[in-house]
Amino acid sequence: MSTYYAGLFADVGILLLGALSVYVILATGQLSLGNAGFMGIGAYLASYLTVTLQWPLTAALVAAALACGAIGIIVGFPALRLRGIYLAMATLGFGEMVRSFFLNFEPMGGSGGFHGMTHVSLGTIWLWAGGVLLAVLVLERSRLWLELRAVHDDETAAGLVGLDTTLTKVGAFGFGAAIAAIAGGLFAHHHVYIEPANFGFERSIEFVLAVILGGSTVGPGALVGAMLIVMLPEWLRVVADWRLAAFGAFLILVLLTRRQGILDRPLLARLAFRRSAA
Repeated sequence: MSTYYAGLFADVGILLLGALSVYVILATGQLSLGNAGFMGIGAYLASYLTVTLQWPLTAALVAAALACGAIGIIVGFPALRLRGIYLAMATLGFGEMVRSFFLNFEPMGGSGGFHGMTHVSLGTIWLWAGGVLLAVLVLERSRLWLELRAVHDDETAAGLVGLDTTLTKVGAFGFGAAIAAIAGGLFAHHHVYIEPANFGFERSIEFVLAVILGGSTVGPGALVGAMLIVMLPEWLRVVADWRLAAFGAFLILVLLTRRQGILDRPLLARLAFRRSAA
């Protein structure tokens, strides 16, 4: 594989992690537009641990995930008071606050960015991305996931049957933040240089778009969405200057014809049935 395509597939793996971080939170009916902020915290913290304190990468990623998970829980509590667009705006504000903090935080380079990380391989990125995707797929078959979906479908009814909706929603925020931190740590060590602009509003929108495009009701949808967002503009280079317009037209077409995204449970069930029949 060429270096160019290796870089693209590395970006797919990192975007997959970011999309999964949104997917877990979205499973409870909450839309977060601030996951780029968690990604930025994870990137800077993991980089500080590996460069300044000489920690191994695995330990740094785990520490960053735990720290961001705790921050996600803290952010999740005030977010419980908000719904819909107000929650989205609040999380967007959190993401911009994090970006602004690192922009003015001189010990980590400020606007000049931070460097010195050791380059991480494509295999390591996909080992983490595949492991997190597998964990989400296992979670989808558990009772806990049924509780998440119950809160998503009707939070009032879920509370009436005895579910702790507060714990469920805050826990989803924490888990999603931890996944975003892993994405940030891998991003930093793949590009070996980070700056606050890497974790702006556009990054959060990219995560959300990957989930909506690939399928917001199944974990593998995040993988499909990540692949399309990274690879489709490359495949459309044959149309030269019209490639971004063609990419936008494709997104609109998918959203008009499949509002639930490309993948959903009925489609996966039909594919599994055909495979078993064959």
